[in-house]
Amino acid sequence: MTDEVKTLYEKLHKSVVEAYSPEEVEKVERAYELASSSHAGQLRLSGEPYIIHPISVAQILIDMGMDCDSICAALLHDVVEDTKVTYEEVKEKFGLSVANLVDGVTKLGLVSLKTKEERQAENLRKMLIAMNQDIRVIIIKLADRVHNMRTLEYMSDQKRRDKSLETLEIYAPIAHRLGIRGFKEELEDLAIRYLDPVAYSDIKKSLELAGKSRNKYLQEIQDKIYQRVIKTVPNAHIEGRIKSVHGIYRKMYMQNKSLDEIYDIYAVRLIVDTVYDCYNCLGIIHDMYTPIPGRFKDYISTPKPNMYQSLHTTVIGKEGIPFEVQIRTWEMHQTAEYGIAAHWKYKLGINGKAKFEERLAWIRQLLEEQKDAEDVEDIVRTIKSDLVPEEVFVFTPKGDVINLPMGATIVDFAYAIHSAVGNKMVGAKVDGKIKTLDYVVNTGEIIEILTTSAQNKGPSRDWLKFAHTSAARTKIKNWFKKERRDENIAQGKDEVEREFKHNRINLTDAQMQDFLAKIAERQHCKSIDDFYAAIGYGGISVVKLMPKIRDEYNKLMKELEAKQPADELVIKPSHRTKSTDGIIVEGIDNCLVKFSKCCNPLPGDNIIGFITRGHGVSIHTRDCPNVPKNISAASEPERWVKAYWDKDTKNEYKATLLITCISRVGMLADLTVALAGIHVMIHNVVAKDTNDGRSEMFMTITVNGAEHLNNVMAKLKKIDGVLNVERSGL
Repeated sequence: MTDEVKTLYEKLHKSVVEAYSPEEVEKVERAYELASSSHAGQLRLSGEPYIIHPISVAQILIDMGMDCDSICAALLHDVVEDTKVTYEEVKEKFGLSVANLVDGVTKLGLVSLKTKEERQAENLRKMLIAMNQDIRVIIIKLADRVHNMRTLEYMSDQKRRDKSLETLEIYAPIAHRLGIRGFKEELEDLAIRYLDPVAYSDIKKSLELAGKSRNKYLQEIQDKIYQRVIKTVPNAHIEGRIKSVHGIYRKMYMQNKSLDEIYDIYAVRLIVDTVYDCYNCLGIIHDMYTPIPGRFKDYISTPKPNMYQSLHTTVIGKEGIPFEVQIRTWEMHQTAEYGIAAHWKYKLGINGKAKFEERLAWIRQLLEEQKDAEDVEDIVRTIKSDLVPEEVFVFTPKGDVINLPMGATIVDFAYAIHSAVGNKMVGAKVDGKIKTLDYVVNTGEIIEILTTSAQNKGPSRDWLKFAHTSAARTKIKNWFKKERRDENIAQGKDEVEREFKHNRINLTDAQMQDFLAKIAERQHCKSIDDFYAAIGYGGISVVKLMPKIRDEYNKLMKELEAKQPADELVIKPSHRTKSTDGIIVEGIDNCLVKFSKCCNPLPGDNIIGFITRGHGVSIHTRDCPNVPKNISAASEPERWVKAYWDKDTKNEYKATLLITCISRVGMLADLTVALAGIHVMIHNVVAKDTNDGRSEMFMTITVNGAEHLNNVMAKLKKIDGVLNVERSGL
């Protein structure tokens, strides 16, 4: 045992002895012995013994007041994944509770998933399920992430950025949703340190430069308020704090504010015995200082989703420096600091259990909403949107408060009231004025949903474009899923046929049925009609699937070509004549050549000719949908002739590109500037919006061959917002 390990364990052991019974102390000691022996010889990237990590995680949890089983699980949380110790062994030695906690924290190391999005979605799902079964799992996982972030400097630059982004998007919002302020703020600050080190350093320096004067100013405010409040509320406790680095970062760099424009850098916190005292203190504060309009928030009467309660008001003193005052009871303070962990730290009774269950309701709701989701990217996106820390509070005409994430629209509000209200919605009034359904709601607004009694009324598919919450999106999709199956199938089939045509996927009816059946099976659809229906109601995006579908199609074509006679696949010229367009057609002298519009062949492509009636030889690419795979089995095989490019050709040719991109202002300008920069002429541009909110552009340009075209496509793919660039036969 190294000196560092010894020091850390002695500190942990002292905390354990102070917190638990002798039997529980003995259980923690046994857990440490198993973890220490199992991780013997293992080192962290820093070169330190690995056991330092589980000890540190256990210390974080005991400081939060977690129970004995949580501490044991923290010490053992990596043994099943990284050592020879099994789940059954942990269960036998420490009981079912500890074993299940260890299993819940264990990563998905044995699950084979293809993409980063699939891995993240599956990890999120497992995390939510584990949280629903035992919330201590995520508390241990958060403590694990806190210590890993504290020691992140030993990882590579890319891994630091990846871990920090995941922390900022997933773990910090979960900590916020569970009300664990300490975890949330530390995770956010550590993440920003690696994601934007320059900004992080600037903010830290700014805070340090004025550190002494700010602390002095804060202390003067505290003393002044305390002397006034103590006369009316004898048991009041007062403390001060300075806003976290990440909190300042969000306002400076995301809301484009200067440090002087941030009103809550300083905060004074008043903790009192009763709710009555809270409002008394508020009156005293507003009598002492001038409140800033629009900066008062009553989270006591309308708690946040994580059950946070407090009065917030921002005031300004004679010095002209604004500061925030938070007023709460001791019970509210416990919840604000420790969130869900207060259940263990303060040994809450029956009343506490009721609140505990209420705090976990959102997890069950999230699981319910995501159980039928087909698109893994959609799962990740919607879960992230539901975990976003910022909320808005809006009202029904009857005065009921509806809590929604920042960015929510009227559609989200309607479905938050009830599915039937959303489905029957025809319009809405905000503060008495008619607003469009994509209107983003703001705190304090009174919203009235206008509905119809018509039986055949339902939501529009366009609502999916501006529904912000997963609850609203899921309810809209479910309506289409149940009420419009035939319509969904027809729309889905049209979308598939259109995308297949754009991507030059051409198969016989029998081949197409087999091909689609395999795709449907991979998307967990029982039939091709189910696959079409899922596309129709928005559960599956065929545009996102196309790269994989093209790969499968190319694989199938190679298999079919392998079964064809060899002489149909290899073109060997015998009698050759050069044409004026740089094409040599075998066996024909001085022939008229034209390039087919269905595939737009270019120098470098494998080509074949078709003798037309009165229009010379039409040149196609060998993989064109209009060229039979087996020439000898074609209806008129004698009209197909071998053709190839002359090596010395230097002609220019027109090619059409299909560009799939995000709809944004300036996209077309960026594309044309990029092409002008490499001296490529544009002949024609046709743009249209797709059903999923993106844009498709068909752009005809001049190139000198397939290689040149590939270079142009690579250049365009680098433009911000361009999702895909490919050749089109249109």
